[in-house]
Amino acid sequence: MPAAPPAAALPRPGAAPRPATDAEARTDAYLAALRTAGPDRSRALRRFFLKLPKGGDLHNHLFGAVRTEYLIALAAGDGLCIDTATLTAVLPPCGPGTRPAADARDDRAFREAILRAWSMYGFPPDRSGHDHFFATFDRFGLVPALHPGQVLAEVADSVAAQHQFYLETMVNPASDRAGQLADETGWDPDLPETYARLAAGGRLDRVAAEARRATDDAEAGFRTEARCGTDRPRPGCRLTLRYVYQAFRGESRERVFTELALGMRLAETDPRFLAVNLVQPEDGPVALADYTVQMRMVRFLHTVYPRAHVTLHAGESRPGLVDPEDLRFHVREAVDIAGTERVGHGVGLRHEDDWQRTARTMAARQTAVEVPFTSNAQILGVRGAAHPFDTYRAYGVPVILATDDPGVSRTDISHEYQYAAETYGLTYPELKDLARASLQYAFLPGDSLWQGNPTRDGYRPVAACAGQLPGSGRAPGAECRALLGASAKAAVQWREEAASASFERTFGRAADGTGGPSAA
Repeated sequence: MPAAPPAAALPRPGAAPRPATDAEARTDAYLAALRTAGPDRSRALRRFFLKLPKGGDLHNHLFGAVRTEYLIALAAGDGLCIDTATLTAVLPPCGPGTRPAADARDDRAFREAILRAWSMYGFPPDRSGHDHFFATFDRFGLVPALHPGQVLAEVADSVAAQHQFYLETMVNPASDRAGQLADETGWDPDLPETYARLAAGGRLDRVAAEARRATDDAEAGFRTEARCGTDRPRPGCRLTLRYVYQAFRGESRERVFTELALGMRLAETDPRFLAVNLVQPEDGPVALADYTVQMRMVRFLHTVYPRAHVTLHAGESRPGLVDPEDLRFHVREAVDIAGTERVGHGVGLRHEDDWQRTARTMAARQTAVEVPFTSNAQILGVRGAAHPFDTYRAYGVPVILATDDPGVSRTDISHEYQYAAETYGLTYPELKDLARASLQYAFLPGDSLWQGNPTRDGYRPVAACAGQLPGSGRAPGAECRALLGASAKAAVQWREEAASASFERTFGRAADGTGGPSAA
């Protein structure tokens, strides 16, 4: 396999170093002091990264994001059963070979067995977690499927608690109906012909309508559970939320094609949906055999639905997991054939043919890479210098930190930022720009608060808001207010900037001795 480039061969990651503001410099000094603090170092660092404004989460699977303890509580409340051989949640009645999920309330050993089966709880860190990680979804999947609104409320609260303001989460409403339509339609390598059969007589439209109804129901459940619109709303009500439709890459060609078509149709007809993605293990036998075909599906469907966005899991692999041949082209084909706007994981980049050209292409197109460090370590065993995080940054590729499946991984976005800072020596301004990137490269519509290519040139406000950012001492003028009112993206970016200014006031005072983080 091609070796990773030595550190000395790489340019300085990211854009040219930008001058830090006084507030940023003071906050960075506080972070540097924390890194050498005494016995309270761990707690103080955790508090810093929890309070750090972190933009949005762009790589998040809804059902994998919810806490396992909450899923167990839902299963118990529903009277569901647990298959004692596989620890899979099943519908009642609880016959031989099953136990009521409610037994987990009082039986600690049973509860911990479910926690281990449904998440990475207690999984040995020195063993490959690949198979266990992906197996969890079939074990607990019935539970969130019965409670999409409640799960959405729980996940939205957790994102808001992490001082994030935006979530793009992956869902697949009406996927069963899409599968039926695919089976009825069949597969033809002539993609326009297959699509014509799917759409004939409004058949795809009817599935899309069913998906919208399911989403309506889930969101109604979310608003009820989260008490949105009442005088006691939960934190998740303040979150800006959008969806990415996920297609299952391990299924038949006709099913993958139909799910992608459904997702793109929703992305062009329902403002809640923005994009499509391909999920399930990239190293699965069907996913490997059909990889290039699936990239061509995406490319064709994008000609039918040019306003739909595309983000693809690609390069979620490593040597030893797949044959060397299958490490040579996945990120490249996602970029070159499918035209993806973001790459999920991208861990295998440096094992691909002419990967430097792919990295330069991604940088030129501002094709971002979504990096969930914890799941990369748990699934692939890739961490530290073996991860291409600094390689992407060195080539000017936009980098976004994300969680992937934080409920399964038992982690959160604050941990991801802290890991990045401690492993790669990031400064506070670099962390702040990573948070900005998570909104800049979101698919949320509207003009950006930032001009040009901020990964290459730095985050410079557009002329309408120049000199008026939160913390500047100047209120936004009429043109800036007009931008914020017209652009959903700029509005969320402004919230991030306001939160960052407040964060810097708190932690900057801690650095010069005039205040402290206890006020945060």
